[in-house]
Amino acid sequence: MRRVPMVHEHCDRCLKSARWHGSALLMVIDAAFDSIGLNYFQSVVPRVELFRRNYVETGLISTLEDLVTADVNELQAIWKNARSWHVAGKIAAHLLAVQVRNRLGNLDALIHWARHAPLESWKSDPVGSISGVGINTYQYLRMMGGVDTVMPDKIVKKVIYEILDTAGVERPDGDLEFIRMVEKLAPQTGYRAIELCWMTWLVQSEAGLSRTEKYAELLPKI
Repeated sequence: MRRVPMVHEHCDRCLKSARWHGSALLMVIDAAFDSIGLNYFQSVVPRVELFRRNYVETGLISTLEDLVTADVNELQAIWKNARSWHVAGKIAAHLLAVQVRNRLGNLDALIHWARHAPLESWKSDPVGSISGVGINTYQYLRMMGGVDTVMPDKIVKKVIYEILDTAGVERPDGDLEFIRMVEKLAPQTGYRAIELCWMTWLVQSEAGLSRTEKYAELLPKI
């Protein structure tokens, strides 16, 4: 954690649902792009930023409503993977249903969904049941909606498992067990679950630099 000093500030912003300047639209697109497993900082972030410049800043697509009715063929000029756009559109459609039902705005709809989205029965949740949404995308959205939790992706598991092994703590069996264990252990470490999650990504090295160093100017913007 000493190697990633900015993780606390970044996670504060995430828990306040203030990533991407508080745009629920961009957070949904971020999660949808990230769902196919490409390098987050090198592939996902630049394309979300390109979408922001080309569509959000110009007013062409600035809300979840706009995304639901957008032409996917046109959007593939930004991001070629059609499945990602399917995921984004389906998530947006559900959040709009939450928005209308509770008389909320886009961002508050994301927050409301995240606070009420179940972990144990995540596959039966309207977002969790979307084709292309796995437990990692589901948890990532919950985190951006303000929930202090963790994603059970391969990097997070690798780093946390190393810590557990060193501490002589038995590894959990499955994804849900892993999430529950990290959420339980986090207070004992003096950190939040979401901070432990982001720490595992940021301590990784790229081109001889930690991601904290390499993306120091980028992180405060997202």
